[in-house]
Amino acid sequence: MYGVAYTSLRAGLSMQKQKHAPQRGAVATTIPDKLYFRIGEVAKLCKVQAYVLRFWESEFPQLKPNKSGTGQRLYRKRDVEMALQIKRLLHEDGYTIAGARQLLQSEEREARKAHHAQPELPLKTELTGLKKDRNEVRLQRLRKELKELLGMLSASPAPVSRERKVKKTEPHERPNLFSE
Repeated sequence: MYGVAYTSLRAGLSMQKQKHAPQRGAVATTIPDKLYFRIGEVAKLCKVQAYVLRFWESEFPQLKPNKSGTGQRLYRKRDVEMALQIKRLLHEDGYTIAGARQLLQSEEREARKAHHAQPELPLKTELTGLKKDRNEVRLQRLRKELKELLGMLSASPAPVSRERKVKKTEPHERPNLFSE
């Protein structure tokens, strides 16, 4: 009894996987060479409705189009590529929204790790003696000037009086405008 239910359950799962398997003859979507795309253009490229893209924006933090001053969504080429990748994960590969989100986040983390793991370009350390001395003198002068600036900025300024100073003038030899 249990064996029959288990095998039919396994058959059902394998049927689901076949249904969501990537299509071999799928045509790659060519993205036009433009700076920005409107939501309708992206919807046509992805072959989904505009409301689906707006929903994906709320579910996938990686999909963040810019907005114009009037609130129009402006997708860049990388946003269009991300939307196409999300569609492939959901519609062709059979991922759930949470699973696709998790996969994209892990790919993003791995890309960041790979980027930080790259060795930095070696600095040119072998300089000729004259050039090296000149650069050292410049650096020392620059350090000295920076220390002086730091000293000036960190020194407490003299307290500024908030009172207005009124210039007192003596009443001598002022013309009387209201003479009697």
